[in-house]
Amino acid sequence: MKLWHNARCSKSREAVAWLAARGLEARVVDYLGQPPTAADVLALLAKLGGDPRALVRFKEDEARALGLAPGDERPAKEWAALLAAHPRLIERPVLEVGERAVIGRPVERFQEIL
Repeated sequence: MKLWHNARCSKSREAVAWLAARGLEARVVDYLGQPPTAADVLALLAKLGGDPRALVRFKEDEARALGLAPGDERPAKEWAALLAAHPRLIERPVLEVGERAVIGRPVERFQEIL
């Protein structure tokens, strides 16, 4: 089990506490301190399934500066490269369990893959 985590994010901290309260341990990955590769992000997108844009924080100043908008259509590989280059734009928290992943907003969504 792997948790994509940003310690400055209250939802991400809530995710750590939620898992701990249930006696679950995840490998916590600080994706800002150790940015993922494009291959890492592409693998995560595959585990999440659905639209790659769900993993993008479009409201961040950095997204606006890059001219990104929720209506942008790009192949998953392009989104993966973009998120690897700009990890602040990765939505969090994200929990990976085996071949599945879910964005924990709300954190109770983790139950979908546990």
